[in-house]
Amino acid sequence: MKITMLYGGQSAEHDISILSAHNIVQQIMFDVYTVQPIYITRQGKWIKGPLLEEPSAFPEQLRLSSAQVESWCDNEKGSSTGININPGDIAEEDTVVFPILHGPNGEDGTIQGFLEILNLPYVGAGVAASAAGMDKIISKNLFERAGLPQVPYIAFDQREWQSDKEDLIARSEGSLLYPLFVKPANLGSSVGISRVTDSSELVEAVELALQFDRRIVVEQGIRAEECEVAVLGNDDAHVSVVGQLVKQSDFYNYDEKYINNTVEMQIPAEIPDHIASQVQDYALAAYRAIDCSGLARVDFFLTNKGDIYINEINTMPGFTQYSMYPNLWLGTGLSQRDLIDELIQLALRRHERNSQLKVDF
Repeated sequence: MKITMLYGGQSAEHDISILSAHNIVQQIMFDVYTVQPIYITRQGKWIKGPLLEEPSAFPEQLRLSSAQVESWCDNEKGSSTGININPGDIAEEDTVVFPILHGPNGEDGTIQGFLEILNLPYVGAGVAASAAGMDKIISKNLFERAGLPQVPYIAFDQREWQSDKEDLIARSEGSLLYPLFVKPANLGSSVGISRVTDSSELVEAVELALQFDRRIVVEQGIRAEECEVAVLGNDDAHVSVVGQLVKQSDFYNYDEKYINNTVEMQIPAEIPDHIASQVQDYALAAYRAIDCSGLARVDFFLTNKGDIYINEINTMPGFTQYSMYPNLWLGTGLSQRDLIDELIQLALRRHERNSQLKVDF
């Protein structure tokens, strides 16, 4: 069977997607599958590379440039060449799409809707769950309805900020306590997120976040550890052990995650069993609240008093060697090779089930 790997994309998480795709390709069972790389450039062009029958040598090999060739050809920048295609050209028999795309135009339901139109099986959540999981405001509303505890927050859009900035600052400072975290509503990997300690920093942080999205979330900062749980499955989802992030700084930002690598993953987390069990229950509840399928990573805050707050759900978490999701399953006893194979099988089962539900008119 062919695995069509979609990666790159037009979001700020383009480079993380390439690293994730490379790591997945290292773990694919090439005695069972072949991999068709489809690189989406930052400008939105789709480039098809030659079929992979063995792992890629290095991540930059997957950063394709367009040329009319039929085999890998390394250029002076270390990347490889492929051919320009139309997105619909990926539709083939006996293929499963692995959309390892992070952020907008990849993880937010847009690519999932496109794959539904093509009637292709694909790894991960469906359209609605992807959109809800990507949007921090929508997911917070769904978590509230599911009874999941959250830190206090306010949300607003660009129009409100431009028309009444002083009122929003007053609301933030009147209902929340510094430090605050300012986040774009639709983005991941800590892109555009700031930790602020006063009103001048708050203004700068909102202006920064508005460069990435027109809707903003301002959250109450709390003194807590960050814990994460991996979820795997469709209707019969399972959870991993709980992992904990051991940080050297107050804010686990993009550089700490992917460049400096100063954050350690403690798997399993050194927390009481009853706390770990509650975190896992909350993770499953969040997964079901957005009607997720395939996979997700659910993030939590854990205070020294034992209070648990859900932070967010990520429906297409990173798959780099430093990413929590695959390492959580490794710590639970599931190898990356078996994890990726299970994700492919879940995609096939979900597609078969949905096909049976369709009615001909």
